[in-house]
Amino acid sequence: MFDLLKDGFVSFFGNTGIAEMISTPDFGWLKTIVMIVIACVLLYLAIVKKFEPLLLLPIAFGMLLANLPLGGVMHPEYFIDPQYLINGKDLDMDLIFHKGGLLDLLYLGVKLGIYPPLIFLGIGCMTDFGPLIANPKSILLGAAAQLGVFITFMGAVILGAYGIGGFGTGSTPTEILDTIFKEAASIGIIGGADGPTAIYVTKTLAPALLSAIAVAAYSYMALVPIIQPPIMRALTSKEERSIVMTQLRPVSQKEKILFPIITTLVVILIIPDAAPLVGMLMLGNLFKESGVVDRINKTAQNELMNIVTIFLGVTVGATATADTFITPKTLLIICLGLVAFSISTAGGVVFGKIMCRATGGKVNPLIGSAGVSAVPMAARVSQTVGQKENPSNFLLMHAMGPNVAGVIGSAVAAGVFLAMFG
Repeated sequence: MFDLLKDGFVSFFGNTGIAEMISTPDFGWLKTIVMIVIACVLLYLAIVKKFEPLLLLPIAFGMLLANLPLGGVMHPEYFIDPQYLINGKDLDMDLIFHKGGLLDLLYLGVKLGIYPPLIFLGIGCMTDFGPLIANPKSILLGAAAQLGVFITFMGAVILGAYGIGGFGTGSTPTEILDTIFKEAASIGIIGGADGPTAIYVTKTLAPALLSAIAVAAYSYMALVPIIQPPIMRALTSKEERSIVMTQLRPVSQKEKILFPIITTLVVILIIPDAAPLVGMLMLGNLFKESGVVDRINKTAQNELMNIVTIFLGVTVGATATADTFITPKTLLIICLGLVAFSISTAGGVVFGKIMCRATGGKVNPLIGSAGVSAVPMAARVSQTVGQKENPSNFLLMHAMGPNVAGVIGSAVAAGVFLAMFG
């Protein structure tokens, strides 16, 4: 009987995640522990520090689930490893349906490009484009704040061309260069400070980098109040920060209804690849402004948005396994993401200074920093920094114009990259 109990215990222990982790060769257990620690740190930031908790919490927990041995909830290799793909590029749906775990099935919503546009639908339902309509010039600030996207893209291409950072894979120079461009575009889009857009571009162009780029994108969105103010103060004078802007003109309901329709026509006719993101954003806004589909509007911005956010966060986090995340490339991506976000902030502020000079001091340059697509946090930062210099200064609504323009701008930048390299 003792032997039976002993054999049973040995068999039980041999099937535990602990035994699997210990038996992993080449200190694989250490990588697993590191990933679990990283997941717990992200959970701490989401729960205690409240850094973008709606997405950082499910991302962190998805990362935790994926790195616990033998859990079998996620197999990232089914989506990126050529040996599991049909003809080295197409998903083997039969394999995923029969051998995939829970998160493999949910991850199809990311891989097939379903979740990010649905997130944009919900964002559209919650966005007021009134400040942008009242001050159309602010769309230029939203465009200027995409500067970091394209500068970082070019920088990553140069690094890849010189063999720095491990960018680019392939058997021929043409294939390697093509991969470098795709990975550089996915890294550059972090500068738009828009998580769903970064995920949408990366899942198409560089799926192997998805976990690192998603964590970087949402981390920098959460750190807007920390990263932006020093850049804003460094690029502006006290006099500029103290400028009080005049009240915006009232915007009619007709203008608010026509705006999403006209924007959809103009943007998609010029950049068709932006259709999924811009189209869903404007459809959601039309739900809000039309006033005739109240039930749909509430569902899109509440129940649907919440469900998709859970699925998107958990599955993206689950792609962050030790083999793909603990690499020098991941560290470089996080650093380049910070560079992209900082340059985007600086680009918006510098263009704000140009507009200040062109209008004879009527534009406070601080609102340019809100051109990044972190709604409404970036606009609140503009308000906070401006009010510290002048307590009677109220920049929030003025900053919302560039802020919502940044949402459109990041989607357009994504469409440009997808059209060029998709």
